Amino acid sequence: MTRDDPALVAVGSFPNKIEAELAQSALGAADIESLVSADDAGGVQPGLWMSGVKLFVREADAVRALEILNPSNP
Repeated sequence: MTRDDPALVAVGSFPNKIEAELAQSALGAADIESLVSADDAGGVQPGLWMSGVKLFVREADAVRALEILNPSNP
């Protein structure tokens, strides 16, 4: 999966890369490939995360990914 894939959609925005990677792990456990996007100069400037760290999945996996990331409370 690459960031240039036109069928990628954002399923979450996180305050830091650690939280985004935790969500990415949850998706991976459900066999959903995902991509974390953080404009942080390759990890050298984490302060550049002002706009948030985004998590992307293929469009076909978006609904399922959102269900995993945002489970409804009965």
